[in-house]
Amino acid sequence: MKSFYLKQKIMSMRGRFNVFDELQQEVYKIEGSFLQIPKTFTIRDMQQNERALITKKTLSWLPTFYVEVEGRNLFTIKKEFSFFKAKYSVVGEGIEVTGSVWDMEFDVVKDGETIGRVSKEWLTWGDTYQIQVFEEKWEMIIISLVVAIDCVKADQSAAANGV
Repeated sequence: MKSFYLKQKIMSMRGRFNVFDELQQEVYKIEGSFLQIPKTFTIRDMQQNERALITKKTLSWLPTFYVEVEGRNLFTIKKEFSFFKAKYSVVGEGIEVTGSVWDMEFDVVKDGETIGRVSKEWLTWGDTYQIQVFEEKWEMIIISLVVAIDCVKADQSAAANGV
């Protein structure tokens, strides 16, 4: 099992995050596009190699993101219509998200087995998420999922506040 901490940089117009390991060593940088359509987020390792690209679909009724990992289109993250709880589906990898996405306290499940766990750390400067990955092969998928859900939540918050 590996633990990561995804920390949002405050006062960034494009959406920037740093990802640290359990020893607080920076392992990835995530940078969102600024005033670009479609909105994208690029995950790079410390050698500046692109590890994943998250692209928000421009014209869709509910938020949809396409995720490429290591240059391969792997899956699509879709927010599903629901009245009470935010619900997301991951199409293409047989992954589902269970728990409270609204509170950012959820498990990532594949074929009935938990492959990752996400929890938001409260009382921090900027959004900070603790990510536990139970198998290394799911690392980029789970980190990409957290970035996409954070983007949806930020867009909804901005819309609610009239920004």
